[in-house]
Amino acid sequence: LAAQLRHHRVTSLWLTAALFEQMALHQGEALAGVRQVLAGGDVLPAARVREHLARLPEGTTFLNGYGPTENTTFSATFAMQHGTRVEGAIPIGRPLSNSTVYVLDAHLHPVPVGVAGEVYVGGQGLAWGYLNRPELTAERFVPHPFASTPGERLYRTGDKARWKADGTLDFLG
Repeated sequence: LAAQLRHHRVTSLWLTAALFEQMALHQGEALAGVRQVLAGGDVLPAARVREHLARLPEGTTFLNGYGPTENTTFSATFAMQHGTRVEGAIPIGRPLSNSTVYVLDAHLHPVPVGVAGEVYVGGQGLAWGYLNRPELTAERFVPHPFASTPGERLYRTGDKARWKADGTLDFLG
């Protein structure tokens, strides 16, 4: 893969978290030559991210993408560059344009900054539901409790997160 990245002068790359980890371990210099890398689909290994950020030249960006397939794959991203300090787990960032992310309690009320809750996502990319699975659709695609338009829904991800004071999300599992 490293040879193909160089040969074709790839400037943007989208990887699963597992493939990013393997490339960062074994083909890190080739990966650092890509101007924009987006990785997601699972928790990114913080050690590999720190190593990768140290290799990045100025003007390149590495993004951690978070979101379920039910909301067009990504709902939030966290952008990093050379010099970005990463302590502990990699944040999942802020909602993308035309997406919403809420951290709610069991009663669908927003939790305060720093308090863990369940992640709900919505926006223009939200699926209508599951084909031929009305019970699962009703369980996971819930009425949007803060919607200004009737019929809007949110997807209940089952993931836990908390908002940070800087407006980014920490993924908790």
